[in-house]
Amino acid sequence: MTHFGIICPAATGHLNPMTTLGRELKQRGHRVTVLGITDAQSKTLAAGLEFREIGGSEFTGGMRKESLAKLGKLSGLAALKYTVYLVQQSAAMLLQQGPAAVKQAGIEALIVDQLSPGGGTIADYLDIPFISSGGCLLPNQEEGVPPFFTSWNYSPSPWARLRNQGAYYLFNRLELPIHQLLNEYRQRWKLSPYSHPNDQYSQLAQLIQLPAELDFPRQELPQCLYYTGPYHNPSSREPVPFPYEQLTGQPLIYASMGTIQNRLPGIFQCIAKACEGLDVQLVISLGGSTSPESLGKLPGSPLVVEYAPQLELLQKATLTITHAGPNTVLESLSNGVPMVGIPITNDQPGTAARLAWAGAGEMILLAHLSVPRLRQVIKRVLTENSYKQNAVRLQKAIQSAGGVSRAADIIEQVVPATKPVLVQTR
Repeated sequence: MTHFGIICPAATGHLNPMTTLGRELKQRGHRVTVLGITDAQSKTLAAGLEFREIGGSEFTGGMRKESLAKLGKLSGLAALKYTVYLVQQSAAMLLQQGPAAVKQAGIEALIVDQLSPGGGTIADYLDIPFISSGGCLLPNQEEGVPPFFTSWNYSPSPWARLRNQGAYYLFNRLELPIHQLLNEYRQRWKLSPYSHPNDQYSQLAQLIQLPAELDFPRQELPQCLYYTGPYHNPSSREPVPFPYEQLTGQPLIYASMGTIQNRLPGIFQCIAKACEGLDVQLVISLGGSTSPESLGKLPGSPLVVEYAPQLELLQKATLTITHAGPNTVLESLSNGVPMVGIPITNDQPGTAARLAWAGAGEMILLAHLSVPRLRQVIKRVLTENSYKQNAVRLQKAIQSAGGVSRAADIIEQVVPATKPVLVQTR
């Protein structure tokens, strides 16, 4: 068996799937240790995994929460820039402290979140294998595909390709400090430099939690990339209380802006007003950002909770209103629930665009959000059968993708020290 180390951001949307994958590997007899800042400890231990702190005084408990709270108040380009800054900050700490932590823990292979640049460089330096695992959209850059941070629809036309090229160029300029940081350490450690952003991902296996049917058509996928579908397991998450006795039996609309992009209270006001008077029950989760009392009395008196057991509620939901974070989208589709996406920043516009392209929901950009528009879209998605049918189609695609079990099978095959397991064709 193998001692795996997991490196990922200390955010719920990354920790939940990665610890679920870690739990699956542990159940197969492997040892799994999450390397992270203090804020990641509770979710790691709740999943039954080992935890090794890195970051120390630079990332003391709560500091990451403060950063995410600031991010939650931003939107659009400002939020994207701040996210890149946070990723750069984390990468610098990881490159400085990660190698010693990995060696001291006796870790033999790494599973690196694709939003944790530096993990692959550490693996190369220590000469151990690593796997890339993405809970977000496929970040691999391909000029025929709109970048993950845009709300653009797919088009094979030459003008769309030029548009995509321009966006990738600007984004790579924004990420240049991260690229320079990685190559600085690679030069110091006598490793070949990265010449392209895609170079930082594993050449053994790149695991993406999307089903292929939800992604835009691609022509340049690496042979080692697998669309596994999402990693879901309620038993790997911390228990969350919920007043189930207050559910009325009406069609349930579940609204969540995730655990980061949830500090824009006007959005919740708009959602509540748009649902007022409809024959539905609206449940709003604040993602742990604040208390329900802070919002005051919302139109229609929806059921508002600080944090919700999302996997359980989605089994009862008829519609999800979401920021289009990939985890909420995938968890909704796993239950055949169509969506209305209100993307805020980062990969949310790209996820919402793919959701609308697949016909399983609609997208309303934040700049265009209004009560009349949102109410109209909610009614459309609730009443037109095509949205539910496409959500069920994607639900079946997710089920056939294999999920966390297939992801663990792939890892066990490509990491030499583990028992061989056959991997299904993509």
